[in-house]
Amino acid sequence: MVKLNRIYTRTGDAGTTGLVDGSRVRKDDARMAAIGDVDEANSAIGVAAETLPDALFVAALRRVQNDLFDLGADLATPGDDFTPSEMVLRIVPAQVERLEREIDSINADLPPLTSFVLPGGAAASLHLARAIVRRAERAAVALLPHANPAAVMYLNRLSDFLFVLCRAVNKSAGGDVLWVAGANR
Repeated sequence: MVKLNRIYTRTGDAGTTGLVDGSRVRKDDARMAAIGDVDEANSAIGVAAETLPDALFVAALRRVQNDLFDLGADLATPGDDFTPSEMVLRIVPAQVERLEREIDSINADLPPLTSFVLPGGAAASLHLARAIVRRAERAAVALLPHANPAAVMYLNRLSDFLFVLCRAVNKSAGGDVLWVAGANR
């Protein structure tokens, strides 16, 4: 599907970039901002995966990274028909449902929350990835109704997935870092 012989093409030197359908948009277009935020989230997840000793969690993050490449392609495909095909990558509800099952599975082993959680502990890099995913979600929402609703749902669920994964990682390393309301008054 992908074959890159040359990395630079010079086609973007004037500040535009090509979309899947061959059309060109400015690099500061809202669609490109969303694609860039998804790419940054994917990179942050890759960094976070390198910090995790649990092979099952790493495997789950690698699945997410593949999904995020699909999601980037989805966002790079303009139009209002979000039906996947052999040549058109779209996020589908089954990918969202898989994340929900993984959230439920991880969360089942966690104690109930009794406080808000501060982004930190052994899962600090995952918390950063979660925050970047939330930005990507906001950028994708800005494209609605010209973005695949399943892609937006995926990003929303992904931030939840990363949150419970943070809690699981921190549980194995001493617990969550908890917010103490008004602690520094």
